[in-house]
Amino acid sequence: MGELNPHLSLWKQRLGVVPDEVWLRTDLQTLVLADNELTEISERVGDLRLLRMLDLGHNRLCELPTGLGRLEGLRDFLYLHDNQLTQLPASLGRLQRLRYLNISENAFEVFPEVVTTMRGLIELRVTDNRLTELPPSISQLTSLRELHLRNNQLATLPDSIGAMRELRQIDLRGNPVTSLPEGLITLPRLEKLDLRWVTTLESPRWFSDLEANGCIIYL
Repeated sequence: MGELNPHLSLWKQRLGVVPDEVWLRTDLQTLVLADNELTEISERVGDLRLLRMLDLGHNRLCELPTGLGRLEGLRDFLYLHDNQLTQLPASLGRLQRLRYLNISENAFEVFPEVVTTMRGLIELRVTDNRLTELPPSISQLTSLRELHLRNNQLATLPDSIGAMRELRQIDLRGNPVTSLPEGLITLPRLEKLDLRWVTTLESPRWFSDLEANGCIIYL
């Protein structure tokens, strides 16, 4: 008998509930449960210790199990977009190797503080939520290259963003931005600042310095 495939996709199967046998697949490296009308995920998800990618997007999740924090080998992708989440379990702070996190299209009014402790993140997507501010502690994400914040309620960014030296892209499209921290000039690798659909910002004089540094500003 051959080895089991370590990649399991149950995308768009209208499951409603994840079958128990899925949680027995401790060999899995990738698991796709997207678009299944799921309202909960079992704590047993934490048994899948070899997972590198987990897709829970396009469901009806209002909360997540603390067991997700046991997936300390999760390092490629965690998709949680298009659910009904308002907070994340503190246990996610143990996912120190995770590089990509998507929590877009949820119901976050407050930025989940635990995300700022996930130091391995390279790309973070928090578009289409209800955020009014980012915490200064977001500067702890010193490896982050892409920060996607489209369609929130952000008026500005914290001054501490100037410490995020690896940032390449910041997407603020569709936010009611009224000011931005001048510390953006100090970001040595910033390539793209997207401010399209922003009608509330009067461009500061230092934007010309930012462009001189090689950053393209989309207005």
